[in-house]
Amino acid sequence: MSGGVFITATDTGVGKTFVACALARAAVRRGLRVAVCKPCETGDGDDGARLIAATGRALDESLARPYRFALAASPEVAARAAGVTIDLERIAAAFAALAADADVVFVEGAGGLLVPVAPQLLMADVAARLALPLVIVARASLGTVNHTLLTIEAARARRLAVAGVVLCRAVATSGPDEPTNAEAIARWGDVRILGHFEHGGDDADRVLDQIQPRAR
Repeated sequence: MSGGVFITATDTGVGKTFVACALARAAVRRGLRVAVCKPCETGDGDDGARLIAATGRALDESLARPYRFALAASPEVAARAAGVTIDLERIAAAFAALAADADVVFVEGAGGLLVPVAPQLLMADVAARLALPLVIVARASLGTVNHTLLTIEAARARRLAVAGVVLCRAVATSGPDEPTNAEAIARWGDVRILGHFEHGGDDADRVLDQIQPRAR
């Protein structure tokens, strides 16, 4: 990876923002100048603010959070409710401006790759336009093998580079399937498992070692 990574997920609520913030903080600890971008933020959460705080910098919010909507729905639906159509080139311009003043930019999508962003536009199209490799965040628990392999297949069908998968346990208890899930995903998906985030745990340095963020 040189310049940036696009952090997506198999679903909403699997720990994507937690992982993105951890990666940003770890990159800062390595002396990198870090920027973040949450192109489309919906609902009453504050993921964008958490991402910005993780950089330790005062980023321009119009670049780091180009689209914010109150409705907790897909970006396309939330934008329509606000009377707005999301413009892919505005997102690309925001990313370019952030990248010009950073060693690495962590871009966090909304939901998964096939979340609608605008008419004829999916989150996968945003990742493609930014030409960034994907880090796929997946839950560690039951069902993750199917969800993760579907996400990998969708990414590759669109010729998106997949850097690897991060398994994140968003709940305190683990299931009996967890020890075998990573191996199954790696084997059937022909993909690297970049790290395992336990509940409240942080495996960011291991992930960074494998995606190798470096100064431009």
